[in-house]
Amino acid sequence: MTTHEWFALGVAGTACVFDLRSGRIPNALTFSAALLALLFHVVAPQGQGVAYSAAGLGIGLLVFFPLFALGAMGAGDVKLMAALGAWVGWHPIVFVALYGSVAGGVLGVGVALANNYLRQALSNVRALLVQWWLTGIKPIPALTLEAGSALRMPYALPIAVGLMVTIWRL
Repeated sequence: MTTHEWFALGVAGTACVFDLRSGRIPNALTFSAALLALLFHVVAPQGQGVAYSAAGLGIGLLVFFPLFALGAMGAGDVKLMAALGAWVGWHPIVFVALYGSVAGGVLGVGVALANNYLRQALSNVRALLVQWWLTGIKPIPALTLEAGSALRMPYALPIAVGLMVTIWRL
């Protein structure tokens, strides 16, 4: 593993601790991790350059932004992906998102089963898809994170799993 992959794992692990304890990923962590990644890739001998890091940051920010805009994901998760993208680059961060989404789906089903919420979750997904089919894709206030009635899931954990699988596979 490379130095920048170790740093990315450290950031992801720290984010998991915060997300599991408080349900939040602090801006101080994500912003400082992104800035440190940009600096690392510019000055470190094994750095890939600022373009590599900036492209990863941008793609990392964009990949989950639609879910945030629809109220289905917190801003901390989006900023975590941007910071990790700055560490690992644009190509790996796409795989982090893909593997993390699979891990998130598995974790989501597990959380729903453990809380006797699976039937309601599936009903919500059906209602969401029907509403989007009829009126277009836009947030549905009753089904967003702000509504507070749905279960919340610490998504830093699936993101970290996605990062680990990506590093292992690449």
